[in-house]
Amino acid sequence: MADTRSSVTRPQVGTSGFSYPSWRGAFYPREARADDFLRLYAERLPAVELNTTFYRLPSEEQFARWAAATPPEFRFAVKLSRRITHFGRLELISTFCERVQALGERLGPILVQLPPTRPRDDGLLRFLLDSLDPALRYAFEFRHESWAGVDETLFDAGATRVGSLSPEAPFVYLRLREPPYDDAALSAWAERLRPILLRGAEAFCFFKHEDEPTAPCYACRLLELLKYSGTS
Repeated sequence: MADTRSSVTRPQVGTSGFSYPSWRGAFYPREARADDFLRLYAERLPAVELNTTFYRLPSEEQFARWAAATPPEFRFAVKLSRRITHFGRLELISTFCERVQALGERLGPILVQLPPTRPRDDGLLRFLLDSLDPALRYAFEFRHESWAGVDETLFDAGATRVGSLSPEAPFVYLRLREPPYDDAALSAWAERLRPILLRGAEAFCFFKHEDEPTAPCYACRLLELLKYSGTS
């Protein structure tokens, strides 16, 4: 029997970023203004991963403007500042967590991405888990092979590991970074996501930005395969 919107948790599918002029004429109307990109994006996709926050922490006013440009059910995943994850400015954690809450109900998970040169450090992980605001959700992306086996620690803290499809994960967070994705590949991802959504867990899935508007097209197609479209 085909899945319906009432039987499946709403999938949070989108792209890593939205503010790309090169998407005009395909994903965005050719005459679209940059100020309208997020509104137009949110008409077709239900979530976005903000990577700009990795490089610079926007003001509360900016976060509030982004929230106001989207419908209430829209979700922003927000990447933790590199000043914290890459340069060790751990004292900035509280400021970051306070600032992003200007997104209100639209705030999704915080993406905590550690550098590929950072080997496993259980003390650092414990410090991060204890310092991050427990009212928020976190997806950790470890890019050094020595971090294998920390999933249980994350799950116990209510966090998840990027890429984990474990039924023990509190939610799923995927970053699909290896385009191109043909229809067979997208169908395979839909089959992996469907049982997660059916059991009521949330799933966030973001495609890598490219100059061509392939990422939002992949996201739209994956939503179609999951029997969803747009943000309705």
